[in-house]
Amino acid sequence: MKIGYARVSTDEQNLDLQRAALEAAGCERVFEDRGISGAESARPGLAAALGALGPGDVLAVWKLDRLGRSLGQLIVMIDGIGKAGAGFQSLSESIDTTTAGGRLIFHVMGALAEFERSLIGERTRAGMQAAKRRRKSVGRPRKLSPHQLAHARALIEAGEETRAGVAELFGVDVATLRRAIGKR
Repeated sequence: MKIGYARVSTDEQNLDLQRAALEAAGCERVFEDRGISGAESARPGLAAALGALGPGDVLAVWKLDRLGRSLGQLIVMIDGIGKAGAGFQSLSESIDTTTAGGRLIFHVMGALAEFERSLIGERTRAGMQAAKRRRKSVGRPRKLSPHQLAHARALIEAGEETRAGVAELFGVDVATLRRAIGKR
């Protein structure tokens, strides 16, 4: 059985074009999500479509971006569909994992996503090493300056203020203050 999935990001958008294309492609059932971003993980229509898939079935979408926002997200989702014994079809991009050519395209996409992740990791590590050589701070900026930490310690040690009071004074969480004070 061919099952369709259609999604629009806002309630003002219309599903008619997607629905018509999926029905023309032979989808017997079409599940929909309205007003939900592709980046959102909780999509009731998608969950129902995936739940309706059985071995030998095919999940069809009008375009890849209706299924997911990132290549990594798409690969994980399509791989899960394949492991369930079902296929995947994107009508606009002509990807069909029930054919040898469609599986090849899918694997090339997966290799490209893995390559991209590796490049990002290499660039991040190189940037951090360069920053360390320049004696620049690496990572998230500190919430409290050394002067604020000294003032916080003085208030707490003198008994003038509790940790919670000092945290509120500086606009940070108590746990943040506790960690910062502990790092002398």
